[in-house]
Amino acid sequence: MKKIASLLSVCALALGLAACGSDDASPNTEDKKELKIGATTGPYADMVKEAIKPGLEDLGYKIEIVEFTDYIQPNKSLGNNSIDANLFQHKVYMDNFAKENDLKLSDLIIVPTAPMGIYSNKYNSLKEVEDGTSLAVPNDPVNLARALKVLVDEGLIEVDPNVDPLKVSEKDVTKNPKNIQLKPLESAQLPRATDSVDLSAVPGNFALAAKMDLKDALVLEKMPDMYRNVVAVNTKDVDAQFAKDIKSVVESDQFEKVIDDKFAGFGKPDWMD
Repeated sequence: MKKIASLLSVCALALGLAACGSDDASPNTEDKKELKIGATTGPYADMVKEAIKPGLEDLGYKIEIVEFTDYIQPNKSLGNNSIDANLFQHKVYMDNFAKENDLKLSDLIIVPTAPMGIYSNKYNSLKEVEDGTSLAVPNDPVNLARALKVLVDEGLIEVDPNVDPLKVSEKDVTKNPKNIQLKPLESAQLPRATDSVDLSAVPGNFALAAKMDLKDALVLEKMPDMYRNVVAVNTKDVDAQFAKDIKSVVESDQFEKVIDDKFAGFGKPDWMD
């Protein structure tokens, strides 16, 4: 009986070690060769397909592009590991979303981004702007701040220099010599608003989704890098090999060539200059 008990103990120990071994053999991100990359339908899904996917495939990866139609699920899916990376947002949005949803997300690299533009069916130049001109602007704080910065850069308004540039709003306008009337709207409505207002400040992704030509804008924003879109990953994966390979593909000459050929008007980040 003692021999049997001893034998059972050895077997139990062996099984325990085998179980531990099986945990150690679980898939490691360092060896990951099948990636799911999320992007919003439109230019950024196209950017993944045409400028990023081919380079990763050359490195031996199998890539699945997961398209989203909203700005919530791409980060939710990244946070629960349904996808491995996403491309649709700038760092300001990513940081705020991660904080509010208790996620640990990191920006991997900034990519060329379609800038906000001021469009008009009435004016051919901002120099023609008349007193009382109506201007449709995004109603969300981040994009409203971007629209107001365009107006400041063009000398049409002035804002309180002490206000946080990420939180500037209509109430912070200190000078408005043309008495421009701001009309806050959902961003998706801004392309159509060009038919009902004098000017419309349209974020680049919504302009492209509405088949607008970025080069038709009266002015395109001088976009700071903090408003350019990023490839995002879970923070735990920042140093994974697949993350390093995504970054290397975006930094390649071939990536920039595709951007120049197929994404005219997209503003390049500082690192590409």
